[in-house]
Amino acid sequence: MRERLLNGVSGAALELGAGDGVKFLLYPPEVVEITVVEPDPASRETAGEGSRGCHVPVRFLEGSYERLPVPAGSVDVLVSSLVLCQVPSPDETLGEIMRVLAPGGELRFHEHVRSTRPLAALAERLISPIWSPTANGCHPARDTVRSIAGAGFAVERLDRFEIDRITYVCGVARRP
Repeated sequence: MRERLLNGVSGAALELGAGDGVKFLLYPPEVVEITVVEPDPASRETAGEGSRGCHVPVRFLEGSYERLPVPAGSVDVLVSSLVLCQVPSPDETLGEIMRVLAPGGELRFHEHVRSTRPLAALAERLISPIWSPTANGCHPARDTVRSIAGAGFAVERLDRFEIDRITYVCGVARRP
């Protein structure tokens, strides 16, 4: 899935969330730099170790997803993988993504989202108040694709699939 998400990206990339750092090894050589915004110092350190050997320079920045510490219009592609479900304010975060992307820039996203099955969607809504505080802020009932489109992005590609009865999307949205 990660390789599909990154297929064809080029230029300056910004990734939300550091993970273990190994994911940065999958960026294609057409990417000139990867900037990573990660609020947690321990995660930045772990990802720095995991990204050693990456053929693309990786730079880690402290910051919040609602106030990205990069200049407006400075990013060609922004990658969000399993992050938009947990941000406190998706609208603010998507507004920041729009701000930092260059005109025509891409938002590449892989997220779990609200189920299209009515009973599963109801269960996700009911469990959210209990789940979210214990799962790093994850909101399983979010309609992230709707939020992306509502923020002004043009969703150009969207794959929807389930793994263990959890609905995921992988897609590309473009800044006008």
